[in-house]
Amino acid sequence: MASNKIQFRSIHELKDPALNTKLAQKEFQNEIPVDEFSGDSEKDSGTSRRDFLKLLGFSTAAVTLAACEAPVIKTIPYVVKPHDIIPGIPNYYASTYFDGYDFASVLVKTREGRPIKIEPNPAANELGRTNARTQAAVLSLYDNDKVKQPKLDGKDETFDKVDDFVLKGLTEAQAGGKRIVVLSHSFASPTFKKLFADFKTKYPTAELVTYDALPHAAALDAAQEVFGQRALPVYDLAKTQLVVSFQADFLSDFNGGSLESSYAIARKPGPQMMRHIQVESNMSLAGANADTRIKLKPSLVNKTLVEVYNGLNGGTSDKIAAGIVKELQEKGSNAVVFADGSKGAQVLAHLINQKLASTAFTGKANFLKEFDGARYQEFLGWMNAGQVGVLITNNVNPIYSSNKGEDFRKALAKVPYVVAVADKKNEMYKAAKAVIPVANWLESWGDMSPQTGVYTLMQPTIQKIYKSRQIEESLLVWMNGKNNAANNYYDYLKANAAGLIGGTTFNKALYGGIIAGGNTASLSYAGGNAAQAVAELGNFKASEMELVLYTKTSMGDGTQANNPWLQELPDPISRLSWDNYLTISPKDAERLGLENDLNARMQLDGSVVNLTANGVTLKDVPVFIQPGQAEGSVGLALGYGKKDSGAVADNGVNAYPLFDGSNLIVSNIKLDKTGEDHEFAGMQLQNTLMGRYEIAREVPLESYLNVDFNDEELGWNKPLEYHTIGGALPAGKIDLWDAFDDTDGPHFNLSVDLNSCTGCGACIIACQAENNVPVVGKAEIRMSRDMYWLRIDRYYSAIEKLETREVVDRGLNAAELYGGPFTEGILNHPADNPDVIFQPVMCQHCNHAPCETVCPVAATSHGKQGQNQMAYNRCIGTRYCANNCPYKVRRFNWFTYNLNDKFDFHQNNDLGRMVLNPDVVVRTRGVMEKCSMCIQMTQNTILEAKKEGRVIKDGEFSTACVNACPTGAMKFGDMNDKSSKVRALYNDNRRYTLLEEIGTKPNVFYHTKVRNRKENIV
Repeated sequence: MASNKIQFRSIHELKDPALNTKLAQKEFQNEIPVDEFSGDSEKDSGTSRRDFLKLLGFSTAAVTLAACEAPVIKTIPYVVKPHDIIPGIPNYYASTYFDGYDFASVLVKTREGRPIKIEPNPAANELGRTNARTQAAVLSLYDNDKVKQPKLDGKDETFDKVDDFVLKGLTEAQAGGKRIVVLSHSFASPTFKKLFADFKTKYPTAELVTYDALPHAAALDAAQEVFGQRALPVYDLAKTQLVVSFQADFLSDFNGGSLESSYAIARKPGPQMMRHIQVESNMSLAGANADTRIKLKPSLVNKTLVEVYNGLNGGTSDKIAAGIVKELQEKGSNAVVFADGSKGAQVLAHLINQKLASTAFTGKANFLKEFDGARYQEFLGWMNAGQVGVLITNNVNPIYSSNKGEDFRKALAKVPYVVAVADKKNEMYKAAKAVIPVANWLESWGDMSPQTGVYTLMQPTIQKIYKSRQIEESLLVWMNGKNNAANNYYDYLKANAAGLIGGTTFNKALYGGIIAGGNTASLSYAGGNAAQAVAELGNFKASEMELVLYTKTSMGDGTQANNPWLQELPDPISRLSWDNYLTISPKDAERLGLENDLNARMQLDGSVVNLTANGVTLKDVPVFIQPGQAEGSVGLALGYGKKDSGAVADNGVNAYPLFDGSNLIVSNIKLDKTGEDHEFAGMQLQNTLMGRYEIAREVPLESYLNVDFNDEELGWNKPLEYHTIGGALPAGKIDLWDAFDDTDGPHFNLSVDLNSCTGCGACIIACQAENNVPVVGKAEIRMSRDMYWLRIDRYYSAIEKLETREVVDRGLNAAELYGGPFTEGILNHPADNPDVIFQPVMCQHCNHAPCETVCPVAATSHGKQGQNQMAYNRCIGTRYCANNCPYKVRRFNWFTYNLNDKFDFHQNNDLGRMVLNPDVVVRTRGVMEKCSMCIQMTQNTILEAKKEGRVIKDGEFSTACVNACPTGAMKFGDMNDKSSKVRALYNDNRRYTLLEEIGTKPNVFYHTKVRNRKENIV
């Protein structure tokens, strides 16, 4: 047995041990409301499809009729076919994804000229890793809610007339000595910077000012003080043996990027496996992956950080800090410390790393964040003083994302010419006199210098869908005049790039997407005032309730808030979608009378509060009781509640009015219960796996290293045995089924390492994009009708709380009862501070699949390559297969999700449907669907190798989820290739299969999670 701890998915499971059974019973209880949601004319027939099939008795005639439902759609061939497009063959283009917040060097997959999928650029290594937002960015291209053409005084106008208006304003401002301000998000583009310098030559009063919704101001200020440069340090954790983090979610949005790739390398189980200590208030993604998580309210996190600094430079009496100091001193340069929340915290972290001589600090600089608070305040002063003649905003919206948004709106009235380069009809759009639709990054040329010695290029992969223009094109027109031959930004970019790419040709650099070059500045320790940092942290006044503002892995700063893929993506920790909410600890919730309840359909409802801080009140904020939240603290995600930004953007509550632009921690929070209830769209209780025995396995590192996995008594991953009349036999030797020969040709297996999976969700969006998985909306998610082919189950695990008699009977000591500085004791409630395990679950592609035997029409069957296949045209929707699936990975297509006004999620118009992958059929209503192991991708690999007359190499076979995984937690390959990685992983001692005892023989297997800490309770 890998662990003696209990596992649970929610607080409700702890309270009601029979909840799992209740969930299973309610899984298929309700009839489909055909009259309400039907996408066809069945509601007028008087007979439902179900009734018709009952009358027909599922005969051959029924199957024939079901197979004839697909509509006939006529296609129009090319009149003159582009020479570089072959119908049915994808083209890939290297490009750079940057939207002002996220960055990645990517490959863009196009079909017949349509970008349909984002893939990581393997040449870019860490800079090519994609998160969920990057994967979803392709859908934002086809957003029908975008601004579609230029506007002047609120009316449609031509670029020619808008340019006349802007040129008039520029001339007047220059003549009157007024400032011309370009207000842009951080934009680390060398060519954009040169272009603005040329623009300033033409208009000497021009100023470039940076504004970011989430500006990383504290981190940049700390870097300015410690390194002498406003650039963020780049870290590499690959060889780090200890990381200690104070409020820093370095596996999500920290320091201008994520460290999950090198983190996964360092977390490989072994004698030198990294140990991770997280000190935080909210349960973050980093905290969920930590070996030891210490939950403290923000003021105490600050105090502990100060004590750790003191302990390394003298001594400390704080027990928690002393324990951390001891471990840091033992690891020395192999340790690193991160901090977030304020400038002082980050300065202390830098100084600690300097003292440790941490090798995780590479000296490289990240240039993606450029905000300067002093400069921005100077700009606001100009505007309020009436000194700004022309303001050009580059897709930023301070009215929404600033705590002084209304003041900004009022100041705009003092600017004669306000020009908004915008993508949505938001507050800036309404305040501007002229509007230019911003070109999507997939429609644009550009370059980036994201970090020291790296240069990337961006290229358009589709013609502009609407009348849009990137800001660089506008600056060229306003600088050179209309209809000037020098207004071609491609030519301008190519000329400037020549000096940045060395001897490489522009086309070669464009082909690879990334090359050595760009900004070569580096960082070194040059200062840092520890006393000032300590004083700053000490000035944070502790209060009864303190707030931590954070960003979700799905929403980020809210740039892509109108992307339904991201709105529906469940949060990895709470497993809730379509919402942000106030996270609160179970104890605080009980004290304040705040509740989360399950209704009769097992749907989650929560209390609603009004939240007040610093004189600002957010009304009607839903409350979610979060295991692991520190008492005395609450958390709230930024990026939600965007008005007039599209059909799905206005979800949740806008928390930016509570954010001062620098500090993510807010003191003196007041909560007032409204008496109302909020309906959550939660997924954590929707999939009831058969059995509850060690679904997600874990083992302490000490046991992993020192105990044989199949030891008779202490074995942590003992192979399953059946006790038969002939004695104990291995599970693989006993079967009710006859095996078939699968050694001819490839036989696919998928390996999932629980030690590497951080729960980021990139694989979910990649699967959705590749396989045309529909968005169903909040109401349907609440009805347990999500359509995801891949989910990431989140399990909590904790030491089971014992009754007093059991404590006496066992004779347990104080350490076991109450725990130590770094551990939980058995008298603590399991929900106080549980461990977390993330487990991706998709169709297990069982070699002996229970679903196949119960299908009355043989719609699901097993392929020779190991995939469990679905013939959609044969399926008549009995759902017998879903009932019989122990893993609950099959989805019933309840409705027609496209061309249905009830589900308007970018699929009800021709533009939105451009994202669909033509290699995967769009499923009709009434069929079952599930993971196919991306059979279209594996078959394409086989056909390409066959055409080239060669043997397929290991690594060529892949799936969408494997390609997207930034940590390498998923590996896919051919088990019949004896040299394949997946075969070697199958022979690893940590390998196990889900629900092995029921004999389904899956082609998906998992690797036990290893925790690098000593367990108090044995």
